Amino acid sequence: MKEPNLQRRNLPSHAVLRSFECAARRESFTRAAEELNLTQSAISRQVKELEMTVGTPLFRRVGRRVALTPAGRMLAKDLSNDLENIYRTVMRAISAGEHASALRIAVLPTFASRWLIPRLPEFFATHPKIEVNLTSRLKPFDLARESFDAAIHFGAEDWPDAEMHILCAEKMVPVASPTFIERQGITQISDLIGVPLLHMQTRPTVWNDLFNEADVSGDISMSGKYFDQFSMIIAGTRASLGAGLIPEYLIENELQSGELVRLGTSTVVTKNKYYFVTPENLNNDQITLFRKWMQATVGYTYIPNSHD
Repeated sequence: MKEPNLQRRNLPSHAVLRSFECAARRESFTRAAEELNLTQSAISRQVKELEMTVGTPLFRRVGRRVALTPAGRMLAKDLSNDLENIYRTVMRAISAGEHASALRIAVLPTFASRWLIPRLPEFFATHPKIEVNLTSRLKPFDLARESFDAAIHFGAEDWPDAEMHILCAEKMVPVASPTFIERQGITQISDLIGVPLLHMQTRPTVWNDLFNEADVSGDISMSGKYFDQFSMIIAGTRASLGAGLIPEYLIENELQSGELVRLGTSTVVTKNKYYFVTPENLNNDQITLFRKWMQATVGYTYIPNSHD
């Protein structure tokens, strides 16, 4: 039995899609026209063209403004991501230039600024034809949909629809500024009981873990200043706001210069790890090369049952 002869609708132009996305984001044809340097009637005409293509109203009038219909809201959400991906694809080509490609990697901002970026010259010296573009991201997301080649993740092995490759565990060390040490009269790890401590919101019990590791007992106060980024804890520790418990690799320069001083020899190794995350079934030799370079640089040790 023959299938019915269906008339194909012409797909809308990029200009039509851009006008709709802008009008949906601004909820105003007038503001969309100003942003895109068009007339209001041009925006209205292009939105009408898109409505005829999809076969349903995308906006409804609310007084002197417009609001998205349910269909318009769904289209706007998907289209915003699609247009952003087109922009990223073009920017990746611009970034790659005459090179073979540009890798797009999502990174944790403090990890990138403190550990990865200072070591990138070593990678580029060995692989000058590979470009690496970094974008800050804090939480798991859809790598394939947002056109990322890889991401650096800290936490559990819980990134959906992705392959996770272990980089390293997290070893945290207690540190303070020389001014803080002198002011508080700190000579040993037990002297930290009762002094101001700086806390990481996502690791609220690590000070207790440290004192247990050091066999120090006492009234451990959980009060104090809490931060959501290690960069803030580093800044607070340098400013003598309190003692900090910080991953050692993030403060290599401060420890070497004496700006921060390690307190005792006890450490805390958290249960979570750093991972190099890639989309499922990714076949990219340059990403594999970059991952193996990171693993070698960080001192990766193979852990059974983990991804290589």
